[in-house]
Amino acid sequence: MTLKIQFSSFDLESGTDEAGRGCLAGPVTAAAVILPLSFQNALLNDSKQLSEKNRDLLKPIIASESISFGVQHIFESEIDTINILNASIKAMHGAISQLKTTPEYIIVDGNRFKPYKSIPYATIIKGDSKFLSIAAASVLAKTYRDNYMKKIHEEFPMYNWKQNKGYPTKEHRAAIKTYGITKYHRKSFRLLPEQYQMDL
Repeated sequence: MTLKIQFSSFDLESGTDEAGRGCLAGPVTAAAVILPLSFQNALLNDSKQLSEKNRDLLKPIIASESISFGVQHIFESEIDTINILNASIKAMHGAISQLKTTPEYIIVDGNRFKPYKSIPYATIIKGDSKFLSIAAASVLAKTYRDNYMKKIHEEFPMYNWKQNKGYPTKEHRAAIKTYGITKYHRKSFRLLPEQYQMDL
């Protein structure tokens, strides 16, 4: 399916998406991207459909050819305080606030968002496989977050974050069982399947 350049009739349309929402450790990371209407790239697609190599190839292309982009991490302590949905939206707002050009319209991957200033917006389910700016945001969010996880992997190599990026793989859960949790783990998440949540 060919991705479209625009959803609205506005020239300055920002796509936004996040990465790491379902992870047990590390931040949730969002990016926002405004692409020129002339932008074309046959490789660009939803970051989940791309290999790590292709995401890394696209990262500098998006950065240099976009009108503007922003990336924002929201870290685990704040995720635990405000919950993952609010943290995801806060990360998107933070990424949009970094855009050097103010967007006239915002398109959001998924179905949940809160108004940013008074800019009109639309939420689009599977937007990262429909619109180029959301796909570009998904690539930046994923690559920036992956690089952060590789960095903190050096501190706690036993969890193999450079490979699993903090997602709940069998290996990651086995390491939590063996070594316990770190400062990077999200305490509000069910880190092990047999844990019971207490009703506070």
